[in-house]
Parts: sequence; C-alpha cells; structure tokens
Amino acid sequence: MPDRASIYAHYEKQALAGVGIFKRTERTAAKQRAVSWTEIEVARHWSSLKNQQAEWQQTLDRQWQLLCGNDPDVVLQTLAEAFEDNEAPSAAVGVEGDEVSLVLLVPPVSEVIPEQMPSRTAAGNLSLKKIKQSDKADFYKHFVCGQILVTIREAFAVAPGLAFARVVVLRNDGRDVYGRPNMPCLVAARVARASLLGVHWNDADAVDILNAIALEKLLAQAGRSKELAPVDLTAEPDITALVGAVDLEGLANA
Repeated sequence: MPDRASIYAHYEKQALAGVGIFKRTERTAAKQRAVSWTEIEVARHWSSLKNQQAEWQQTLDRQWQLLCGNDPDVVLQTLAEAFEDNEAPSAAVGVEGDEVSLVLLVPPVSEVIPEQMPSRTAAGNLSLKKIKQSDKADFYKHFVCGQILVTIREAFAVAPGLAFARVVVLRNDGRDVYGRPNMPCLVAARVARASLLGVHWNDADAVDILNAIALEKLLAQAGRSKELAPVDLTAEPDITALVGAVDLEGLANA
C-alpha cells in the first residue's frame, strides 16, 4: 500500500520551499498543490502495484497449472523445496505421468534406537534396561515405515496432481573400502493417493498402515528378531536404475 503520509510530506516540502512562514495565502496554496501531487502519485503507485500483482498472479497461476498437470520440472522443484527440512533426507528422482519416484535415506538402527530404555526395578526405583534385539528391530521398522509415510503424505500434499508414489528406502551405512557411499536398499513400496483416504492415522501404527496401503512392497527380514535386512536387487532392474539416478553424495550430505 502506498505510504500517503510520506508521499505528502515529500511534496509538501517541495511546495513550501522558498515560501516564508508568514505568507499564509501562498503556503495554503502550496499545501493544496502538495495534496494534488500526492493524489496523483498515490494513484500511480496503486496502478503500478496492481499491474505487478496481476503479473505475479499470472505467474502463480501458470505454476499451479503446471504443478497440477504433473509437469516434471515443476513437480520435482516443488518436492525438492518441500523435502528440505525433513528429518530423513529425501529426493524426488522422476515423474512419469501421475506417478513420482522418491528415494529416502534413513540412518542405521544404532543411530536411531538406543541400547537401553528407562525402566523400574522390583522396588520401584528408576533404572536402565537393555532393549532386546527383537524389540530394537521392531522399533526400527516402525521408524522406517513412519519416515516413508511422512514423505509420501508430504509429496501428495504439495503436488496435488500426483496419484501414485514409488518409494525406495536406503540405509546410510557410511562408506565402503573405496570411500563410496554404502547405502543398501531396505524397502521399496508403491502407494496410491486414494489408499490414504480414511486411514486412522492416530489409531494405527506405521507398520500396519504401510502394510495396508502399499500396492506393492519389497523388503527382507533376517534372523529371529526379524530385523530389516538389505534387499537383493539382482532381479530388480527398475529399483537399481532408480537408485543409480540419485546423487548419493548429495543425499548423504542433505
């Protein structure tokens, strides 16, 4: 909004320049001229602002249409901005039709689940109890599934034209002996937007929700604890190609 008071003060100073303080008639006329100049300048400002607003609105409307139409560049840029503050680094790798391909990087279990948890002795005193391996594996599965759901829901929220999301979860195991990122695949899943409708998010746990909504799901569990284990991608060329399209260094440093 134009600052009318500041504009008037500017023109009043100009109009009164050289007019003595005792020349009341001249000063009154000068102030009237300042008012007239102010109205003209305010109208010019308003016109400029409205034109600028119209240009911005046209730009936003075009962007919105492209986003709703699943233009790959616009969708990928929008998702990149949305994922910047996520707890687990995420990347939108590609858009094909109404489906987006996402890659999610999670830390290893040792960085997420502690070795001990608060407990009480038989006498009621506070103590630390070692977490069983099976419980640790279960907690980690809930963590991973939770990150998947958060990422998918955010993708669908900011890109309204998407109907499906394919997610590949990698685990950040540091670097191999050659100094390359060591990121085995833990989970791959495909989810439809429609399957999220009606989910009781506050009543069901992440593992049950993912099991219920996933159209396709690939994961491996190992040992008595049923902990998540790296998936063998030998017979999964599409997932291998998707992982290969990701800047793993950039994802690890996100």
